[in-house]
Amino acid sequence: MAPEDIDRDVLVEELRRVFADLHVHIGSSESGEAVKISASRKLTFRSIAEEASERKGVELVGVIDGHSPPVQDDIARLLDEGEMEEIAGGGIRYRRTVILLGCELEIREPGGGPFHLLAYLPTFEAMKRWTEWMRPRMANVRLSSQRIRTTAREVQAEVLARGGKLVPAHAFTPHRGLLGCSADRLDARLEPDGIAAVELGLSADSDMASRLSELDRYPFLTNSDAHSARMIGRECNELLLKEPSFDEWAKALSGEQGRRITANIGLHPLLGKYHGTQCAACGRAFRPHEEEADVCPDCGSKRLVRGVSGRIERLADRERPFRLSGRPPYRRQVPLSFFPGLGPRMLDKLLHAFGSEMNVLHLVPYPDLSAVAGEALASLIVKARTGDLALAAGAGGAYGKIKQGE
Repeated sequence: MAPEDIDRDVLVEELRRVFADLHVHIGSSESGEAVKISASRKLTFRSIAEEASERKGVELVGVIDGHSPPVQDDIARLLDEGEMEEIAGGGIRYRRTVILLGCELEIREPGGGPFHLLAYLPTFEAMKRWTEWMRPRMANVRLSSQRIRTTAREVQAEVLARGGKLVPAHAFTPHRGLLGCSADRLDARLEPDGIAAVELGLSADSDMASRLSELDRYPFLTNSDAHSARMIGRECNELLLKEPSFDEWAKALSGEQGRRITANIGLHPLLGKYHGTQCAACGRAFRPHEEEADVCPDCGSKRLVRGVSGRIERLADRERPFRLSGRPPYRRQVPLSFFPGLGPRMLDKLLHAFGSEMNVLHLVPYPDLSAVAGEALASLIVKARTGDLALAAGAGGAYGKIKQGE
């Protein structure tokens, strides 16, 4: 065996699996100031870290409201008091979890609707400087996901110049998705070489996105876009890293030194809020064979909330999914919050018995699950792993559901 082969084997042995959810919102600061208006006020920087570390088993979390000055005040206090620490590779460590600092912002350009971008910066100091750059270009820099008065390309250039990574958020959704409501191609809004990855969103999976050949060059991310603690990890990425950090994550995105995305663990697309099309006038959800329609089959209205599946059908330049060599598998996940009858008390029992939601969803054998949760619930969880659950599709802002009794 050549020396270089030995070195490569040693390097691979040093890497380990890390679950990463890179899109989590903060509801408020510790002082009670609102940050993400639609998110739970219980979601603070500290509570996100604690939930991810102690209950979810998610070791890398992207908090995408790190630009907000009241959030930065919380971070500074946690660092000063020694409860958290900034690490050399980029990120802030809390117990078993490292937090990456990110920012979600909204852009609108001529010819399309508003869309969201995710910007990740490597250090706390870089994020504070980013806030100061945004401040004169934004009505209220203290809030999440605010409209910025500039172009997507200028934002992209600024992020990259600061050593950051830029990702189009929930790319296909009809509300605030670049490909969902603003443009038919990514390169209509962004420089292709400056896109680090594409976030699929809750209503799409890798097979659906693979029908657009423009996306072949980009890794896919599956993130929760969590607005409450329970939703953290409902979508996540399985990474192979030496340790959780910004630098290691960046290497995984580009496949450097053995680091890589080994799986996208995503919500079953049918459960996403915008998988199917819905009429905004009468509320009728379209059936799959009606997705190409431009008017409601019932009331004739043209006021449609175009679903992700129908939008991808219109954008696709391939007839069927394309399995790109090296693309990690997409594992469809049904989070515990979707299981009927699984309330807070049962959730606590499962987490106490098995350590984390990731363990319950993917690893714990049926007999052990059944002993804690009962046969009916354990059976549903195992069926979710094998893709045998019957699901009703989500549309128009309402999540899909597990069909009971099937």
